[in-house]
Amino acid sequence: MIEGLVDVGRDVRLAYQRLGDADGTPVVLVAGLGQQMHSWPDGLCRLLVERGHPVLRFDNRDVGESTHCSFPPPSPLGFLRKRWHPAQYRLGDMAADTVGLLDALDMAAAHLVGVSMGGMIAQTVAARYPERVASLTSIMSTTGAPRVGRPALSTWRRMFGKPARTRAEHVEAAVRMFRHIGSAGYPFDEAAVRAAAALAWDRDPRPAAGVARQLAGILASGDRTRELDAVTAPTLVLHGDRDLMVAPSGGAVTALAIAGARLHTLTGMGHDLPEGVWPALADLIDDHIRTAATRSTDAPKS
Repeated sequence: MIEGLVDVGRDVRLAYQRLGDADGTPVVLVAGLGQQMHSWPDGLCRLLVERGHPVLRFDNRDVGESTHCSFPPPSPLGFLRKRWHPAQYRLGDMAADTVGLLDALDMAAAHLVGVSMGGMIAQTVAARYPERVASLTSIMSTTGAPRVGRPALSTWRRMFGKPARTRAEHVEAAVRMFRHIGSAGYPFDEAAVRAAAALAWDRDPRPAAGVARQLAGILASGDRTRELDAVTAPTLVLHGDRDLMVAPSGGAVTALAIAGARLHTLTGMGHDLPEGVWPALADLIDDHIRTAATRSTDAPKS
């Protein structure tokens, strides 16, 4: 494993880890709202490496050990009125961060795999920088279209709860949230949730402001459906049928928005990556990458 912190442009530095052989087109794992690189479980990363894929995971801006912005996040009233700070970034800025990371690590292209907000970022990279994306896998994500892919009301209430002031409060809040949005069709691994939340706090104490700015970045980006017309990368859309954070309709509209995209529903999966689903995810991603590579090889040369 190789770790580092690199300048990706525009005064942003991203923390990253590389796993597996350095040769070959990497699988770049893009994390979700408020989540750090470790939200991609070590076990799932190992399965991808065992299938022959170099893996890169990283902290998006405003979380973990990457650059945190200094402007204040929106207030609850600001969210309701959609009034954003002049310095507020969008998903397009986070997509540019991702491409900047590829540049900094001398990676010409990547297989992008994004979860939730990470899926939105990966979609945006594929739309705006098509030459950098060998394949796209969008997991439990959406297009920003109104009235689809939205959190359940019970989830919204939890999202806007009082921010944790201590490590212990942060861990307990994570347990409550993932009991609610986690995969009802799989055992709930409370010990793993506690360990991940504790590690996240140790790497980035008091993360609420960064998470709020990321959420504002999603909302400020609006409906991206038309932009997704530009995606040419082979695309796989994965979504659980028990998702209370991004309703399954989000996966359906994503697949409809991207030409040739394939939608696969994972029974029992919610808005997390439980150990029981790792083998299926690894197989689906591996098969998609290999199919994309075959397509590229067989494509007529211009």
